[in-house]
Amino acid sequence: MEITRQNFKESLSTVYSAVEEADFLAIDGEFSGISDGPSVSALTNGMDTPEERYGKLRKHSMDFLLFQFGLCTFRYDQTQAKYLTKSFNFYIFPKPFSRTSPDIKFICQSSSIDFLASQGFDFNKVFRSGIPYLNQEEESQLREQYEEKRNQMNGSGTPSYISPSSGKAAVNVPDEHKDFISRVVEKVEALLSNSEKTVDLEPCSGFQRKLIYQTLNWKFPKGLHIETVETEKKERFIQVSKVDEEERRRMEQQKQEREQEELNDAVGFSRVVHAISKSGKLVVGHNMLLDVMHTIHQFYCPLPEELEDFKEVTMCVFPRLLDTKLMASTQPFKDLITNTSLAELEKQLKEKPFKAPKVDCCEGFQCYDTASEQLHEAGYDAYITGLCFISMANYLGTFLTPPKPHISARSKLIEPFYNKLFLMRVIDIPYLNISGPDLQPKRDHVLYVTFPKEWKTSDLYQLFSAFGNIQVSWIDDTSAFVSLSQVEQVQIAMNTSQYAESYRIQTYAEYMQSKHKHTHTNRKWGEDGWANTSYRSVTGKRSISPTQEDQSSDFSGVADSNWSHYSKKIKTDAGASGGGVQTYAEAVDSTTGSWLKAQPEKGAASQEASGSEEADAWPKLPTNQNQGSQPTSTGLFDVPQVW
Repeated sequence: MEITRQNFKESLSTVYSAVEEADFLAIDGEFSGISDGPSVSALTNGMDTPEERYGKLRKHSMDFLLFQFGLCTFRYDQTQAKYLTKSFNFYIFPKPFSRTSPDIKFICQSSSIDFLASQGFDFNKVFRSGIPYLNQEEESQLREQYEEKRNQMNGSGTPSYISPSSGKAAVNVPDEHKDFISRVVEKVEALLSNSEKTVDLEPCSGFQRKLIYQTLNWKFPKGLHIETVETEKKERFIQVSKVDEEERRRMEQQKQEREQEELNDAVGFSRVVHAISKSGKLVVGHNMLLDVMHTIHQFYCPLPEELEDFKEVTMCVFPRLLDTKLMASTQPFKDLITNTSLAELEKQLKEKPFKAPKVDCCEGFQCYDTASEQLHEAGYDAYITGLCFISMANYLGTFLTPPKPHISARSKLIEPFYNKLFLMRVIDIPYLNISGPDLQPKRDHVLYVTFPKEWKTSDLYQLFSAFGNIQVSWIDDTSAFVSLSQVEQVQIAMNTSQYAESYRIQTYAEYMQSKHKHTHTNRKWGEDGWANTSYRSVTGKRSISPTQEDQSSDFSGVADSNWSHYSKKIKTDAGASGGGVQTYAEAVDSTTGSWLKAQPEKGAASQEASGSEEADAWPKLPTNQNQGSQPTSTGLFDVPQVW
């Protein structure tokens, strides 16, 4: 269903009901650009920390506009053994609600616009018919401004109709406006003496309209209703009507209802985001970090500076997220999928050992045909993202005994993928962990090298030619990270560079220590263990569950696993039937892979505590004494095996 400003209000109830009845939701966004300065390689350095990557995206990507939002809801019909979908394609544009509403400035990137144009994107629909929006702060400010304006026009605390003057002094009209106000008074007096019901005053300035309201309040305390009207050409004039007391009250009530409706219209698409957030449903996306950041930034609140604050806000807005690109890059899918781009992923998940899901669109909604690709239409991309999730989720059911053809979006088999967003082009940190501490891999084999601006990659390969294979990650024109194949080579490289004049080498640890000296700020911690931030009150609207808050232990990750050792002896899917399953520790050869450690901050909520009774990857069969206890969050593995 295509939704623009023209049909948004009438479609809103349909959107609400679709979200409410869905088992899970899939989203996608189209933007006016990606990076306002750095090249993609600089914006996504292979040695970024999660904090650095978030900081780069926040600084260089948030001034672009998300102007098409795709939402596809998926509801499983048990009787037909298939999913029923409802797809929505929203065109979005921040059309100012009034002269006092925010006048949003945004930028475009020519390559992104050119690409979307080549895909048949309709920019006219965005700019002429895009749905407006306000974030929470803008909405609050606009409502306050509107209320203050009404009070100024009609006297503090009084309604906008003409009321008795109670002995008020005459309005002080500046000399240059006296003739104008005199003509207005004459027109109103003529209205009161003839059979006409209304009179339209000539268009005028905001200050003149204020004088009109004040003068008529004083001079004609009864029998009139006045209202500002706006034409299609944005001209504003005042309409004065003769009314009795009953009619006056009715017109005032209608006016207030219209004003409220207009304010709701200004909130616009943000109402859809509020509905998604309030539902608490699983929200699925593909490589969705930018989608999440833009959605929060445009429709909820400005992004905070600190990554930890962003995580808190994200958990408030989207308590359950799942990234299909990360899922496809993780065991057991990694060895079976050769290309994780969305279009190719959708194709591969139709082939064995996977199976295309049974899906049908609901009556009155667009049915997409994946054979005739409509890529980069947000609604279609959201649709095939949902298909990819279903195929991969159902594949996990093949490891159950007996195999299960359908795995619910609420199954515990899916939980390990919750709230981990794929990080592009980071060598050793596959995801951003929204609900806990991020991975902190050792980078003892990495060097930070500074050199003349004229140097190219070939110069770095030449410099380190004696050390075999290296990996270069450019930072800017005069610096890069160089990853050596062996840690033992680091000291040799440091020793040989002591007397170099044209370049300088530091270990990664030295580089980070130097950087922290310039950027580190002390964080204050509250009694509850949370960092004190301006966003603390936001998280109170959707707090993390007590079982998550009580957990505090190591976050660990398998570097690789051999799924050929996996034994198909898992008994049931606990998420659907309440039974138990084997853990991965029992099913995968424990000797494979190395583990990375990331210690949670003191007091931080932990969603994957390895010491909890269900800390192994898949849920265990609960013992009798624990039957009534609250289940803790579990992991398919504590850290996705991406590499």
